[in-house]
Amino acid sequence: MNTVSTLPFSISRLPAFNDNYLWLIDDGRRAITVDPGDAKVVKNALIERDLKLDYILTTHHHGDHTGGVSELQAEFGAEVIGPDSTNIPQVTQTVNDGQMIELLGIAFTVITVPGHTLDHIAYFAPASNALGQPLLFCGDTLFAGGCGRVFEGSFAQMRHSLDKLKVLPKDTRIHCAHEYTQANLNFAKVVEPNNPVLTQRIKIVSEQRANNIATVPSLLADELATNPFLRYDKTAVIAAASQRLNKKNLVGDEVFAAIREWKDNF
Repeated sequence: MNTVSTLPFSISRLPAFNDNYLWLIDDGRRAITVDPGDAKVVKNALIERDLKLDYILTTHHHGDHTGGVSELQAEFGAEVIGPDSTNIPQVTQTVNDGQMIELLGIAFTVITVPGHTLDHIAYFAPASNALGQPLLFCGDTLFAGGCGRVFEGSFAQMRHSLDKLKVLPKDTRIHCAHEYTQANLNFAKVVEPNNPVLTQRIKIVSEQRANNIATVPSLLADELATNPFLRYDKTAVIAAASQRLNKKNLVGDEVFAAIREWKDNF
């Protein structure tokens, strides 16, 4: 367990499987977990910190995000919050776009972000004395340096979902669910080889990973400067997509689709 924030609320990153991050938020007594794919990992963290699990937040139905929900729900009686999806039958409170929920005194706003899956949602909490910087739990929609594959939705849906996230405060901490950053940035460098901010970020991330240091959470400001899936409207990214397809005058959805398919085969 790696604690990444220690104000009145602690936010801990729980490594699981090969490259997943599960998340735990606690006030020293009670806890919220986000996308608990592995119940044992979460239970060990709860025991270590002597915490009671009150809430489980789910972003989408994939097993590496929901695999531990039933066991944790049964053992702790936690309320399970998530999208209105038949694929997550354990959900006890469904939430919708723009809905605000208060958990342990933290006000989260729900943002629907279909694309990776049709039921995908994210949870945003604004800056506060208790949390410090604003934070986002976005599952597999926005990654550090990249975005999730489009499995169920359309490229246009995914682009629109990311557009909803890119307008959040620039100091928002992005708590995504996988350690994909180095590979994502290697692709980004092919798309934008002359981006100096990207070059510097790759250097920093390479050093972090060489020392087994996590690169998540990231800052939205860094994503806006280096993540090609948030930069599909930038001249260099449009040019790269056009060259890839050998086609001129690409517009937003076409650019986004081109770089997403490019990344799928990278």
